[in-house]
Amino acid sequence: MQRVVLYDTTLRDGAQQEGISFSVDDKLKILRRLDRFGIHYVEGGWPGSNPKDVEFFERARGIPLQNSILTAFGSTRRANVAVDEDGQLRELLAAGTRAIAIFGKSWDLHVAKVLRTTLDNNLRMIDESIRFLRSHGREVIFDAEHFFDGFKANREYALATVRAAADAGASCVVLCDTNGGSLPHEVEEGVRAVCAAISKPVGIHCHNDGEMAVANSVLAVLSGATHVQGTINGYGERCGNANLCSILPALQLKLGLEVLPPASLRELTALAAYVAEVANMALPASMPYVGRSAFAHKAGMHVDGVLKAEESFQHIDPALVGNRSRFLVSELAGKSNIAYKAAEFGLAERLDEGKRRELLERIKELEAKGFAFEGADGSVELMMLRALDGYRPGFELIDFLVLVERRQGRGLLAEATVKLRVGDEVYLTAAEGNGPVHALDAAMRKALVPLYPQLANVQLTDYKVRILNEDKGTAATTRVLIDSTDGLHRWTTVGSSTNIIEASWIALADSLEYALAKGYGKEGLETGK
Repeated sequence: MQRVVLYDTTLRDGAQQEGISFSVDDKLKILRRLDRFGIHYVEGGWPGSNPKDVEFFERARGIPLQNSILTAFGSTRRANVAVDEDGQLRELLAAGTRAIAIFGKSWDLHVAKVLRTTLDNNLRMIDESIRFLRSHGREVIFDAEHFFDGFKANREYALATVRAAADAGASCVVLCDTNGGSLPHEVEEGVRAVCAAISKPVGIHCHNDGEMAVANSVLAVLSGATHVQGTINGYGERCGNANLCSILPALQLKLGLEVLPPASLRELTALAAYVAEVANMALPASMPYVGRSAFAHKAGMHVDGVLKAEESFQHIDPALVGNRSRFLVSELAGKSNIAYKAAEFGLAERLDEGKRRELLERIKELEAKGFAFEGADGSVELMMLRALDGYRPGFELIDFLVLVERRQGRGLLAEATVKLRVGDEVYLTAAEGNGPVHALDAAMRKALVPLYPQLANVQLTDYKVRILNEDKGTAATTRVLIDSTDGLHRWTTVGSSTNIIEASWIALADSLEYALAKGYGKEGLETGK
Protein backbone atom coordinates (compact mmCIF):
# COMPACT_ATOMS: atom_id res chain seq x y z
CA MET A 1 0.00 0.00 0.00
CA GLN A 2 1.36 3.43 -0.98
CA ARG A 3 2.28 5.61 2.02
CA VAL A 4 1.64 9.33 1.72
CA VAL A 5 3.50 11.91 3.83
CA LEU A 6 1.60 15.01 4.98
CA TYR A 7 3.45 18.31 5.21
CA ASP A 8 1.56 21.14 6.91
CA THR A 9 2.42 24.75 6.15
CA THR A 10 -0.38 26.47 8.11
CA LEU A 11 2.13 28.33 10.28
CA ARG A 12 3.92 29.81 7.27
CA ASP A 13 1.80 29.77 4.10
CA GLY A 14 -1.46 29.79 6.06
CA ALA A 15 -0.33 32.82 8.05
CA GLN A 16 -0.16 34.77 4.77
CA GLN A 17 -3.95 34.77 4.47
CA GLU A 18 -5.57 38.16 4.77
CA GLY A 19 -7.02 38.54 8.26
CA ILE A 20 -4.73 36.02 9.95
CA SER A 21 -1.93 37.11 12.28
CA PHE A 22 -0.58 34.35 14.49
CA SER A 23 1.27 35.29 17.64
CA VAL A 24 4.21 33.12 18.70
CA ASP A 25 1.99 31.54 21.34
CA ASP A 26 -0.65 30.83 18.67
CA LYS A 27 1.92 29.09 16.51
CA LEU A 28 3.17 26.97 19.40
CA LYS A 29 -0.40 25.93 20.24
CA ILE A 30 -1.05 24.86 16.67
CA LEU A 31 2.30 23.05 16.48
CA ARG A 32 1.38 20.97 19.53
CA ARG A 33 -2.06 20.17 18.13
CA LEU A 34 -0.69 19.16 14.71
CA ASP A 35 1.88 16.94 16.41
CA ARG A 36 -0.80 15.28 18.51
CA PHE A 37 -2.91 14.76 15.38
CA GLY A 38 -0.01 13.04 13.66
CA ILE A 39 1.05 15.39 10.82
CA HIS A 40 4.42 14.15 9.56
CA TYR A 41 6.10 17.52 8.85
CA VAL A 42 5.13 20.93 10.23
CA GLU A 43 6.63 23.97 8.57
CA GLY A 44 7.10 26.53 11.31
CA GLY A 45 8.03 29.63 9.32
CA TRP A 46 10.91 31.46 7.68
CA PRO A 47 13.47 32.29 10.42
CA GLY A 48 15.26 34.80 8.19
CA SER A 49 12.17 36.86 7.45
CA ASN A 50 11.02 38.27 10.80
CA PRO A 51 11.84 38.28 14.55
CA LYS A 52 8.59 36.46 15.40
CA ASP A 53 9.68 33.34 13.51
CA VAL A 54 13.13 33.48 15.11
CA GLU A 55 11.46 33.48 18.54
CA PHE A 56 9.12 30.69 17.49
CA PHE A 57 11.95 28.34 16.57
CA GLU A 58 13.83 29.20 19.76
CA ARG A 59 10.81 28.34 21.91
CA ALA A 60 9.85 25.32 19.81
CA ARG A 61 13.13 23.64 20.75
CA GLY A 62 11.66 23.06 24.19
CA ILE A 63 8.64 21.15 22.87
CA PRO A 64 9.13 17.37 22.71
CA LEU A 65 7.33 16.45 19.48
CA GLN A 66 6.06 12.89 19.26
CA ASN A 67 4.91 12.60 15.65
CA SER A 68 5.93 15.69 13.68
CA ILE A 69 9.23 16.87 12.27
CA LEU A 70 9.47 20.63 12.68
CA THR A 71 10.77 22.23 9.48
CA ALA A 72 12.27 25.65 8.80
CA PHE A 73 11.59 27.31 5.46
CA GLY A 74 13.80 29.48 3.28
CA SER A 75 15.25 29.91 -0.18
CA THR A 76 18.34 28.93 -2.12
CA ARG A 77 21.36 31.20 -1.81
CA ARG A 78 21.21 34.60 -3.41
CA ALA A 79 22.32 34.85 -7.02
CA ASN A 80 25.53 36.77 -6.36
CA VAL A 81 26.51 35.46 -2.91
CA ALA A 82 28.67 32.45 -2.13
CA VAL A 83 26.72 29.72 -0.40
CA ASP A 84 28.81 29.75 2.79
CA GLU A 85 28.40 33.54 3.04
CA ASP A 86 24.63 33.60 2.62
CA GLY A 87 23.12 34.90 5.85
CA GLN A 88 19.69 33.47 5.17
CA LEU A 89 21.07 29.92 4.92
CA ARG A 90 22.94 30.48 8.17
CA GLU A 91 19.70 31.51 9.86
CA LEU A 92 18.03 28.35 8.59
CA LEU A 93 20.73 26.30 10.29
CA ALA A 94 20.46 28.38 13.45
CA ALA A 95 16.75 27.50 13.71
CA GLY A 96 17.95 24.07 14.84
CA THR A 97 15.35 21.97 13.02
CA ARG A 98 15.96 18.43 11.76
CA ALA A 99 14.53 19.34 8.35
CA ILE A 100 14.77 22.42 6.16
CA ALA A 101 12.66 23.24 3.12
CA ILE A 102 14.10 25.61 0.55
CA PHE A 103 12.51 26.87 -2.61
CA GLY A 104 14.22 27.51 -5.90
CA LYS A 105 13.08 28.74 -9.29
CA SER A 106 11.87 26.27 -11.91
CA TRP A 107 10.40 28.79 -14.34
CA ASP A 108 12.91 30.37 -16.69
CA LEU A 109 10.87 33.60 -16.67
CA HIS A 110 11.51 33.99 -12.93
CA VAL A 111 15.19 33.21 -13.32
CA ALA A 112 15.64 35.90 -15.95
CA LYS A 113 13.21 38.60 -14.75
CA VAL A 114 12.98 38.12 -10.97
CA LEU A 115 16.37 36.72 -9.98
CA ARG A 116 18.01 38.44 -12.95
CA THR A 117 20.60 35.75 -13.34
CA THR A 118 21.45 33.02 -15.82
CA LEU A 119 19.79 29.65 -16.13
CA ASP A 120 23.07 27.91 -15.32
CA ASN A 121 23.64 30.00 -12.21
CA ASN A 122 20.16 29.15 -10.96
CA LEU A 123 21.00 25.44 -11.25
CA ARG A 124 24.20 26.07 -9.26
CA MET A 125 22.20 27.95 -6.63
CA ILE A 126 19.93 24.95 -6.17
CA ASP A 127 22.80 22.45 -6.10
CA GLU A 128 25.09 24.39 -3.77
CA SER A 129 22.34 25.36 -1.30
CA ILE A 130 21.14 21.81 -0.85
CA ARG A 131 24.66 20.42 -0.50
CA PHE A 132 25.57 23.13 2.01
CA LEU A 133 22.59 22.36 4.25
CA ARG A 134 23.12 18.62 3.85
CA SER A 135 26.75 19.01 4.92
CA HIS A 136 25.45 20.31 8.25
CA GLY A 137 23.38 17.18 8.81
CA ARG A 138 19.98 18.56 7.80
CA GLU A 139 17.30 16.81 5.79
CA VAL A 140 16.50 19.08 2.85
CA ILE A 141 13.15 19.24 1.06
CA PHE A 142 13.26 21.17 -2.20
CA ASP A 143 10.22 23.18 -3.31
CA ALA A 144 10.34 23.71 -7.07
CA GLU A 145 8.59 27.07 -7.16
CA HIS A 146 6.32 27.78 -10.17
CA PHE A 147 7.12 24.29 -11.48
CA PHE A 148 4.00 23.80 -13.58
CA ASP A 149 4.18 27.22 -15.22
CA GLY A 150 7.86 26.56 -15.88
CA PHE A 151 7.09 23.07 -17.22
CA LYS A 152 4.67 24.55 -19.76
CA ALA A 153 7.08 27.33 -20.76
CA ASN A 154 10.35 25.37 -20.91
CA ARG A 155 9.88 21.69 -20.13
CA GLU A 156 13.54 20.71 -20.28
CA TYR A 157 14.72 23.49 -17.99
CA ALA A 158 12.02 22.82 -15.40
CA LEU A 159 13.07 19.17 -15.33
CA ALA A 160 16.72 20.24 -15.07
CA THR A 161 15.97 22.13 -11.84
CA VAL A 162 14.38 19.10 -10.15
CA ARG A 163 17.24 16.86 -11.34
CA ALA A 164 19.70 19.31 -9.81
CA ALA A 165 17.85 19.15 -6.49
CA ALA A 166 17.63 15.36 -6.51
CA ASP A 167 21.30 14.96 -7.44
CA ALA A 168 22.33 17.36 -4.66
CA GLY A 169 20.69 15.19 -2.03
CA ALA A 170 17.17 16.58 -1.49
CA SER A 171 15.09 13.99 0.35
CA CYS A 172 11.99 15.02 -1.61
CA VAL A 173 11.37 17.26 -4.60
CA VAL A 174 8.07 19.13 -4.29
CA LEU A 175 6.35 20.50 -7.39
CA CYS A 176 4.64 23.81 -6.65
CA ASP A 177 1.65 25.31 -8.44
CA THR A 178 2.60 28.65 -6.95
CA ASN A 179 0.18 30.79 -8.93
CA GLY A 180 -2.63 28.28 -8.39
CA GLY A 181 -3.84 28.29 -11.97
CA SER A 182 -2.94 24.81 -13.21
CA LEU A 183 -5.59 22.33 -14.25
CA PRO A 184 -5.64 18.67 -13.18
CA HIS A 185 -4.45 17.28 -16.51
CA GLU A 186 -1.47 19.66 -16.45
CA VAL A 187 -0.55 18.58 -12.93
CA GLU A 188 -0.83 14.94 -13.90
CA GLU A 189 1.49 15.40 -16.88
CA GLY A 190 4.08 17.31 -14.83
CA VAL A 191 4.11 14.85 -11.92
CA ARG A 192 4.44 11.84 -14.21
CA ALA A 193 7.33 13.49 -16.06
CA VAL A 194 9.22 14.22 -12.83
CA CYS A 195 8.60 10.74 -11.41
CA ALA A 196 10.16 9.36 -14.58
CA ALA A 197 13.10 11.79 -14.43
CA ILE A 198 14.28 11.31 -10.83
CA SER A 199 14.42 8.47 -8.32
CA LYS A 200 13.67 10.60 -5.25
CA PRO A 201 10.18 10.97 -3.70
CA VAL A 202 8.04 13.59 -5.44
CA GLY A 203 5.72 15.98 -3.61
CA ILE A 204 2.94 18.38 -4.53
CA HIS A 205 2.21 21.91 -3.26
CA CYS A 206 -0.90 23.57 -4.72
CA HIS A 207 -2.58 26.92 -4.37
CA ASN A 208 -6.29 27.39 -4.89
CA ASP A 209 -6.59 30.32 -7.28
CA GLY A 210 -8.45 28.18 -9.82
CA GLU A 211 -10.30 26.25 -7.07
CA MET A 212 -8.41 23.13 -8.13
CA ALA A 213 -5.93 22.77 -5.26
CA VAL A 214 -7.52 19.71 -3.64
CA ALA A 215 -8.26 18.01 -6.96
CA ASN A 216 -4.75 18.74 -8.23
CA SER A 217 -3.21 17.37 -5.02
CA VAL A 218 -5.23 14.14 -5.14
CA LEU A 219 -4.46 13.63 -8.83
CA ALA A 220 -0.78 14.27 -8.15
CA VAL A 221 -0.81 11.37 -5.67
CA LEU A 222 -2.56 9.16 -8.23
CA SER A 223 0.21 10.16 -10.67
CA GLY A 224 3.05 9.15 -8.36
CA ALA A 225 3.52 11.86 -5.70
CA THR A 226 3.97 10.55 -2.16
CA HIS A 227 4.35 13.84 -0.28
CA VAL A 228 1.47 16.36 -0.03
CA GLN A 229 1.75 19.91 1.25
CA GLY A 230 -1.19 22.02 2.35
CA THR A 231 -2.77 23.92 5.23
CA ILE A 232 -5.53 23.28 7.72
CA ASN A 233 -8.81 24.75 6.41
CA GLY A 234 -7.04 25.79 3.20
CA TYR A 235 -5.65 28.99 4.73
CA GLY A 236 -3.19 30.86 2.55
CA GLU A 237 -2.46 33.93 0.46
CA ARG A 238 -4.97 35.08 -2.15
CA CYS A 239 -7.46 32.21 -2.55
CA GLY A 240 -5.64 29.91 -0.15
CA ASN A 241 -3.64 26.69 -0.24
CA ALA A 242 -4.68 23.11 -0.75
CA ASN A 243 -6.91 22.13 2.17
CA LEU A 244 -5.47 19.19 4.09
CA CYS A 245 -8.86 18.71 5.77
CA SER A 246 -10.24 17.67 2.38
CA ILE A 247 -7.14 15.98 0.97
CA LEU A 248 -6.54 13.66 3.92
CA PRO A 249 -9.97 11.96 3.97
CA ALA A 250 -10.01 11.81 0.17
CA LEU A 251 -6.71 9.92 0.14
CA GLN A 252 -7.49 7.68 3.08
CA LEU A 253 -11.22 7.02 2.79
CA LYS A 254 -11.70 7.27 -0.96
CA LEU A 255 -8.43 5.86 -2.27
CA GLY A 256 -7.58 3.57 0.64
CA LEU A 257 -4.06 4.94 0.98
CA GLU A 258 -2.09 4.75 4.22
CA VAL A 259 -1.81 8.24 5.67
CA LEU A 260 -2.77 8.43 9.36
CA PRO A 261 -4.36 6.02 11.86
CA PRO A 262 -8.19 5.98 11.79
CA ALA A 263 -8.22 7.36 15.34
CA SER A 264 -6.39 10.48 14.13
CA LEU A 265 -8.80 10.93 11.24
CA ARG A 266 -11.69 10.96 13.71
CA GLU A 267 -10.10 14.08 15.24
CA LEU A 268 -10.12 15.97 11.93
CA THR A 269 -13.24 18.05 12.58
CA ALA A 270 -11.99 19.02 16.03
CA LEU A 271 -8.60 19.97 14.56
CA ALA A 272 -10.19 22.19 11.92
CA ALA A 273 -12.28 23.95 14.55
CA TYR A 274 -9.29 24.38 16.87
CA VAL A 275 -7.08 25.98 14.23
CA ALA A 276 -9.94 28.24 13.12
CA GLU A 277 -10.44 29.36 16.72
CA VAL A 278 -6.74 30.14 17.22
CA ALA A 279 -6.68 31.97 13.88
CA ASN A 280 -9.79 33.92 14.95
CA MET A 281 -11.48 32.90 11.71
CA ALA A 282 -15.00 31.51 11.42
CA LEU A 283 -14.91 27.97 10.07
CA PRO A 284 -17.14 28.01 6.95
CA ALA A 285 -20.20 25.87 7.64
CA SER A 286 -20.09 24.50 4.09
CA MET A 287 -16.49 23.30 4.27
CA PRO A 288 -16.35 19.66 3.07
CA TYR A 289 -15.88 16.94 5.68
CA VAL A 290 -15.40 19.25 8.70
CA GLY A 291 -17.95 22.04 8.26
CA ARG A 292 -21.09 22.18 10.35
CA SER A 293 -23.20 21.82 7.20
CA ALA A 294 -21.06 19.12 5.58
CA PHE A 295 -23.60 16.46 6.56
CA ALA A 296 -26.65 18.66 7.16
CA HIS A 297 -29.89 17.63 5.47
CA LYS A 298 -32.76 20.00 4.85
CA ALA A 299 -35.01 18.48 2.18
CA GLY A 300 -37.57 16.09 3.60
CA MET A 301 -36.82 13.42 1.01
CA HIS A 302 -33.11 13.52 1.90
CA VAL A 303 -33.80 13.19 5.61
CA ASP A 304 -36.13 10.28 4.99
CA GLY A 305 -33.46 8.60 2.86
CA VAL A 306 -30.63 9.08 5.39
CA LEU A 307 -32.76 7.78 8.23
CA LYS A 308 -33.42 4.62 6.22
CA ALA A 309 -29.89 4.22 4.83
CA GLU A 310 -27.19 6.74 5.76
CA GLU A 311 -25.21 6.19 2.56
CA SER A 312 -28.21 7.19 0.44
CA PHE A 313 -27.39 10.90 0.76
CA GLN A 314 -23.93 10.93 2.44
CA HIS A 315 -20.69 10.16 0.65
CA ILE A 316 -18.98 8.93 3.85
CA ASP A 317 -19.90 8.13 7.43
CA PRO A 318 -19.44 11.54 9.16
CA ALA A 319 -18.08 9.85 12.29
CA LEU A 320 -14.97 8.79 10.35
CA VAL A 321 -13.83 12.43 10.34
CA GLY A 322 -15.33 13.33 13.71
CA ASN A 323 -18.39 15.07 12.29
CA ARG A 324 -22.07 14.16 12.51
CA SER A 325 -25.26 14.24 10.52
CA ARG A 326 -27.64 17.11 11.15
CA PHE A 327 -31.27 17.36 10.13
CA LEU A 328 -32.61 20.85 9.62
CA VAL A 329 -36.09 22.19 10.06
CA SER A 330 -37.32 24.65 7.43
CA GLU A 331 -40.06 25.24 4.90
CA LEU A 332 -38.50 22.38 2.91
CA ALA A 333 -38.87 19.97 5.82
CA GLY A 334 -41.01 16.87 5.76
CA LYS A 335 -42.42 14.65 8.47
CA SER A 336 -39.07 12.87 8.78
CA ASN A 337 -37.33 16.13 9.77
CA ILE A 338 -39.83 16.76 12.55
CA ALA A 339 -39.68 13.14 13.71
CA TYR A 340 -35.89 13.23 13.86
CA LYS A 341 -35.81 16.53 15.74
CA ALA A 342 -38.40 15.27 18.22
CA ALA A 343 -36.24 12.20 18.86
CA GLU A 344 -33.10 14.37 19.14
CA PHE A 345 -34.81 16.51 21.80
CA GLY A 346 -36.18 13.44 23.63
CA LEU A 347 -39.78 14.33 22.76
CA ALA A 348 -40.62 11.59 20.26
CA GLU A 349 -42.95 9.73 22.60
CA ARG A 350 -44.81 12.89 23.62
CA LEU A 351 -45.53 14.32 20.18
CA ASP A 352 -48.13 12.31 18.30
CA GLU A 353 -48.58 12.33 14.55
CA GLY A 354 -51.19 15.09 14.70
CA LYS A 355 -48.99 17.43 16.72
CA ARG A 356 -46.04 16.80 14.40
CA ARG A 357 -48.18 17.68 11.40
CA GLU A 358 -49.36 20.87 13.09
CA LEU A 359 -45.75 21.79 13.92
CA LEU A 360 -44.65 21.26 10.34
CA GLU A 361 -47.42 23.51 9.04
CA ARG A 362 -46.64 26.14 11.67
CA ILE A 363 -42.95 26.14 10.76
CA LYS A 364 -43.75 26.55 7.06
CA GLU A 365 -46.17 29.38 7.88
CA LEU A 366 -43.58 31.21 9.98
CA GLU A 367 -40.79 30.75 7.44
CA ALA A 368 -43.04 32.36 4.83
CA LYS A 369 -43.06 35.38 7.17
CA GLY A 370 -39.26 35.54 7.38
CA PHE A 371 -38.36 33.15 10.19
CA ALA A 372 -35.54 30.66 9.57
CA PHE A 373 -35.34 27.68 11.90
CA GLU A 374 -32.51 25.68 10.36
CA GLY A 375 -29.97 27.49 12.54
CA ALA A 376 -32.24 28.08 15.53
CA ASP A 377 -32.69 24.76 17.32
CA GLY A 378 -33.64 26.59 20.52
CA SER A 379 -36.75 28.03 18.88
CA VAL A 380 -37.57 24.68 17.24
CA GLU A 381 -37.42 22.76 20.52
CA LEU A 382 -39.39 25.50 22.25
CA MET A 383 -42.15 25.17 19.65
CA MET A 384 -42.27 21.43 20.33
CA LEU A 385 -42.42 22.01 24.09
CA ARG A 386 -45.26 24.48 23.64
CA ALA A 387 -47.18 21.83 21.69
CA LEU A 388 -47.09 19.41 24.64
CA ASP A 389 -50.12 19.00 26.85
CA GLY A 390 -49.52 20.61 30.18
CA TYR A 391 -46.63 22.86 29.14
CA ARG A 392 -46.64 26.17 30.97
CA PRO A 393 -44.17 28.89 29.98
CA GLY A 394 -42.13 30.54 32.69
CA PHE A 395 -43.59 33.89 31.65
CA GLU A 396 -45.84 35.43 29.03
CA LEU A 397 -45.29 38.65 27.11
CA ILE A 398 -48.04 41.24 27.29
CA ASP A 399 -46.70 44.61 26.10
CA PHE A 400 -43.49 46.49 25.53
CA LEU A 401 -42.57 50.09 24.83
CA VAL A 402 -39.16 51.24 23.63
CA LEU A 403 -38.03 54.85 23.42
CA VAL A 404 -34.83 55.98 21.75
CA GLU A 405 -33.92 59.65 21.91
CA ARG A 406 -30.96 61.94 21.69
CA ARG A 407 -30.63 64.33 24.60
CA GLN A 408 -28.24 67.24 24.65
CA GLY A 409 -25.40 66.52 26.99
CA ARG A 410 -26.29 62.82 27.35
CA GLY A 411 -26.14 61.61 23.77
CA LEU A 412 -28.35 58.70 22.74
CA LEU A 413 -30.63 57.13 25.33
CA ALA A 414 -32.64 53.91 25.01
CA GLU A 415 -35.35 53.06 27.51
CA ALA A 416 -37.68 50.06 27.52
CA THR A 417 -40.83 49.27 29.50
CA VAL A 418 -42.14 45.70 29.50
CA LYS A 419 -45.26 44.07 30.92
CA LEU A 420 -45.01 40.35 31.71
CA ARG A 421 -47.30 37.79 33.28
CA VAL A 422 -45.83 35.14 35.58
CA GLY A 423 -48.54 32.84 36.88
CA ASP A 424 -51.37 35.07 38.06
CA GLU A 425 -49.15 38.11 38.60
CA VAL A 426 -48.43 40.92 36.13
CA TYR A 427 -45.09 42.73 36.33
CA LEU A 428 -44.33 46.12 34.82
CA THR A 429 -40.66 47.12 34.71
CA ALA A 430 -38.50 49.67 32.95
CA ALA A 431 -34.76 49.89 32.28
CA GLU A 432 -32.24 51.84 30.26
CA GLY A 433 -29.67 50.41 27.90
CA ASN A 434 -27.04 51.37 25.37
CA GLY A 435 -29.50 50.44 22.64
CA PRO A 436 -33.13 49.34 22.31
CA VAL A 437 -32.40 45.59 22.46
CA HIS A 438 -30.12 46.00 25.45
CA ALA A 439 -32.82 48.05 27.18
CA LEU A 440 -35.44 45.37 26.45
CA ASP A 441 -33.15 42.67 27.82
CA ALA A 442 -32.45 44.70 30.95
CA ALA A 443 -36.16 45.40 31.56
CA MET A 444 -37.12 41.74 31.16
CA ARG A 445 -34.36 40.58 33.47
CA LYS A 446 -35.35 43.21 36.03
CA ALA A 447 -38.71 41.48 36.30
CA LEU A 448 -37.62 37.88 35.88
CA VAL A 449 -34.29 37.45 37.73
CA PRO A 450 -35.83 37.98 41.22
CA LEU A 451 -38.28 35.18 40.35
CA TYR A 452 -35.82 32.99 38.45
CA PRO A 453 -32.29 33.69 39.78
CA GLN A 454 -30.76 31.21 37.31
CA LEU A 455 -31.42 33.69 34.48
CA ALA A 456 -28.62 35.85 35.87
CA ASN A 457 -26.26 33.17 34.50
CA VAL A 458 -27.73 33.37 30.99
CA GLN A 459 -25.82 35.66 28.66
CA LEU A 460 -26.29 36.72 25.04
CA THR A 461 -23.16 35.88 23.05
CA ASP A 462 -24.15 36.97 19.54
CA TYR A 463 -26.81 39.05 17.84
CA LYS A 464 -27.26 38.79 14.10
CA VAL A 465 -29.57 40.86 11.92
CA ARG A 466 -30.46 40.12 8.32
CA ILE A 467 -32.60 42.23 6.00
CA LEU A 468 -34.69 39.85 3.88
CA ASN A 469 -36.24 42.03 1.17
CA GLU A 470 -33.81 44.89 0.56
CA ASP A 471 -36.02 46.40 -2.15
CA LYS A 472 -38.43 47.52 0.60
CA GLY A 473 -35.75 49.75 2.12
CA THR A 474 -36.45 50.73 5.71
CA ALA A 475 -39.80 48.86 5.56
CA ALA A 476 -38.05 45.56 4.87
CA THR A 477 -38.64 42.41 6.90
CA THR A 478 -35.87 41.80 9.44
CA ARG A 479 -34.70 38.47 10.83
CA VAL A 480 -32.85 38.37 14.15
CA LEU A 481 -30.84 35.43 15.49
CA ILE A 482 -29.68 35.47 19.10
CA ASP A 483 -27.07 33.07 20.51
CA SER A 484 -27.16 32.49 24.26
CA THR A 485 -25.24 30.50 26.85
CA ASP A 486 -25.26 29.72 30.55
CA GLY A 487 -21.59 28.75 30.40
CA LEU A 488 -22.37 25.06 29.85
CA HIS A 489 -25.04 25.05 27.16
CA ARG A 490 -25.50 27.09 23.99
CA TRP A 491 -28.68 27.72 22.04
CA THR A 492 -30.00 29.93 19.24
CA THR A 493 -33.41 31.54 18.88
CA VAL A 494 -34.98 33.47 16.02
CA GLY A 495 -37.45 36.31 15.52
CA SER A 496 -38.76 38.04 12.41
CA SER A 497 -40.83 41.15 11.76
CA THR A 498 -40.97 44.28 9.65
CA ASN A 499 -40.00 45.98 12.93
CA ILE A 500 -36.46 45.16 14.08
CA ILE A 501 -37.40 45.77 17.72
CA GLU A 502 -40.26 43.25 17.57
CA ALA A 503 -38.02 40.70 15.81
CA SER A 504 -35.45 41.17 18.57
CA TRP A 505 -38.12 40.95 21.27
CA ILE A 506 -39.37 37.59 19.92
CA ALA A 507 -35.86 36.09 19.73
CA LEU A 508 -34.89 37.51 23.13
CA ALA A 509 -38.02 36.26 24.88
CA ASP A 510 -37.62 32.81 23.30
CA SER A 511 -34.04 32.69 24.55
CA LEU A 512 -35.07 33.28 28.17
CA GLU A 513 -38.15 31.04 28.02
CA TYR A 514 -36.03 28.25 26.55
CA ALA A 515 -33.49 28.59 29.36
CA LEU A 516 -36.27 28.26 31.93
CA ALA A 517 -37.87 25.31 30.15
CA LYS A 518 -34.54 23.45 30.04
CA GLY A 519 -33.47 24.38 33.55
CA TYR A 520 -30.34 26.11 32.27
CA GLY A 521 -28.36 28.38 34.55
CA LYS A 522 -29.03 26.37 37.70
CA GLU A 523 -25.58 24.77 37.65
CA GLY A 524 -24.12 28.25 38.05
CA LEU A 525 -26.28 28.87 41.11
CA GLU A 526 -25.18 25.59 42.66
CA THR A 527 -21.48 26.37 42.18
CA GLY A 528 -21.83 29.98 43.26
CA LYS A 529 -20.91 31.38 39.85
